[in-house]
Amino acid sequence: MQVDSLIEEVIAREGGFVDHKADRGGATRWGITEAVARAEGYAGPMRSLPRQAAHAIYRRRYWAAPGFDKVAERAPMLAAELFDTGVNMGPAVGIGFMQRALNALNRGASDYPDLVLDSVIGPATLAALDAFVKLRGKAGEQVLVHAINALQGERYLALAERRPANEAFLYGWLANRIG
Repeated sequence: MQVDSLIEEVIAREGGFVDHKADRGGATRWGITEAVARAEGYAGPMRSLPRQAAHAIYRRRYWAAPGFDKVAERAPMLAAELFDTGVNMGPAVGIGFMQRALNALNRGASDYPDLVLDSVIGPATLAALDAFVKLRGKAGEQVLVHAINALQGERYLALAERRPANEAFLYGWLANRIG
């Protein structure tokens, strides 16, 4: 799996500088919020955040730190989906979706033990993923991606229902982030 390609796809989709009044994330450039840029050490104006800096932030914060590189060794399509979900909702949310799906798909814990829903890719989550992929193969990996997309779509709808200002983003979220 080529993480650089995934990152460039996200950067292209997110575009340049945006400061939408309804977006609680505030000013972004290349999809990186000001809060994340500051936490990652960028001190300049958001309009000037270099593309290379955004790329490095995506690789570090949204790929390596959550452990999606470890998922990619086992299930590359799943890792790509988790990366994209993590960029938009936070890596912990995507990992939680995966853990919930793995629990629901383990046939009453007969295939592998239920996971603690801790939103962390640790040894137990990797073992469950290994067991699932061994049992279900590539078709199973696609089912996990579908499950994550379903959970993601439900979350987008709930966000728009709870905060009407989010309706400004709902169509784009569903069109560009699901499937």
